[in-house]
Amino acid sequence: MIDAANACGHNLPPICWKVFPVSIHPLAEVNPAAEIGSHVRIGPFCVVEAEVTIGDGCILESHVVIKAGTTLGNENRVCDGAVLGGLPQHVHVPEFPGRVLIGDRNTFRENVTVHRALERDRATVIGNDNLLMVNAHVAHDCHLGNHAIVINNVLLGGHVTVGDRAYLGGASAVHQFCRIGTLATVGGQAHIVKDVPPYVTVDGLSSLVVGLNQIGCRRAGFDVAMIRQLKQAYRVMYRSGLTWNERLAQLQREFPDGPAAELYRFLTGTTRGATSERRPPPGATIKFRRDGDETSQVRIKAG
Repeated sequence: MIDAANACGHNLPPICWKVFPVSIHPLAEVNPAAEIGSHVRIGPFCVVEAEVTIGDGCILESHVVIKAGTTLGNENRVCDGAVLGGLPQHVHVPEFPGRVLIGDRNTFRENVTVHRALERDRATVIGNDNLLMVNAHVAHDCHLGNHAIVINNVLLGGHVTVGDRAYLGGASAVHQFCRIGTLATVGGQAHIVKDVPPYVTVDGLSSLVVGLNQIGCRRAGFDVAMIRQLKQAYRVMYRSGLTWNERLAQLQREFPDGPAAELYRFLTGTTRGATSERRPPPGATIKFRRDGDETSQVRIKAG
């Protein structure tokens, strides 16, 4: 790392530019106390505050703001108007908030916002190889894994966790403290108020589970046997008619390893419950009204 004053060319011997080539636009404002890696490009009207670390090969386009308490790893691309490290949106904004820790090779498209954690010893964390599209918002204390895709206008409330390779559709909103599991897919405009288990698909219209994310699992390298195991575990979760504790016990007993083992681990850690399936549960009673005032009931068989 080199300091920002040297990166701007002040008192930097010419030979050092060959070792640490950094491009900072003259209309950018970079605090001298910021730590800037090699091969970094900072565009016009960008602001980089003190207590910021920017890793090698990062690109900040125009009007980007990297606020105090933010660390970027290597080869991140931050597009126009994005603000990383803003104060948490809270009625009691702390005097000493936490940090934002960002891994490598992430892309933050235009106007993305990421906020610092509420407490000094905590951090909002974004892993590696994630794509956050236009106007996406990551609130304080969120944790994003790796290879996740967050589409335009997605809203993540505070303390949300997003697993590896999850996909969040445009304008979907996730309530604070909810978790999105590994390889889960959330449809556009869904409103998530409970945990979304790994490997499932949530319909954007109903905000309910509609099956497995088989396409995403295949793209992630899951073979036929692994997909078959997930289908069996899905039936236990959503179509067995068992109580919650009975379902957990059966998942633990029948799927001790393989990808389905993640379902038991995920569900035992829930505090908000799991998102329901759109299909009515086995044994449910549906009421419907015929001509006149007569009301009939149909009980759905298990299976």
